[in-house]
Amino acid sequence: MNQSPHMSLANAIADSVTKHDSGSDKSTGANRAARVSIGKVVCVGRNYAAHARELDNEVPSSPLLFMKPASSVVTIRHDIVRPDPVVYGDTHYEAELCIQLSADLSAATAEQAQQAIGGVSLGLDLTLRDLQSQLKDKGQPWERAKCFDGACVLADWVDLQAFGNFSHVQYQLYINNELKQDGDSALMLFPVYELLAEISQAFSLQAGDVIMTGTPSGVGVLQAGDELKLVLGAHEWQSRVQ
Repeated sequence: MNQSPHMSLANAIADSVTKHDSGSDKSTGANRAARVSIGKVVCVGRNYAAHARELDNEVPSSPLLFMKPASSVVTIRHDIVRPDPVVYGDTHYEAELCIQLSADLSAATAEQAQQAIGGVSLGLDLTLRDLQSQLKDKGQPWERAKCFDGACVLADWVDLQAFGNFSHVQYQLYINNELKQDGDSALMLFPVYELLAEISQAFSLQAGDVIMTGTPSGVGVLQAGDELKLVLGAHEWQSRVQ
């Protein structure tokens, strides 16, 4: 698989430290997140009913969880490199609200989960959709379609204080200046605090872990030359697809 060298999360978020870290001991949530490195990325499938329907999937009654390794993480500040489409088929984008933890969570309550959030950002869960479909048809795991180098694109971590209790966080993905995904956490089947608590009941989370909270409808194929823009409130990030 032809990929440029991936960045670890510690490097991927280091750029945001220079923006947000004032050197003071009174760190913002963004700074707390940016100072810890990732152990794993926990992804939530079908957390928006409209997205489940657009892929002809059943709407889940409990969170559908899978993981990406830290080695899959890259920064949106670099061009997005797709696996060779001739070999691996189409790469699909899925824009998501992302949370990074600043404290460990195990069998937590929603209130404990709230206190453990260290930073917020946007990310792209990239999927080799053709390969994923082939694997699913065979009843096999999908890691080959979800965990390749560059499969988790993260923007900079920002201060979480502007987002209240995460009940109505709006975010957008534009491709070539056309709105493709328009997310709103109010439409999540499993809201952020409850979602983190539920995950911690299944397995322990550590400080530095990233949770990709699910994608709204509008997913599609990335093409070479696409210009991407992610928008989260007053924050914007841009990238280009190779």
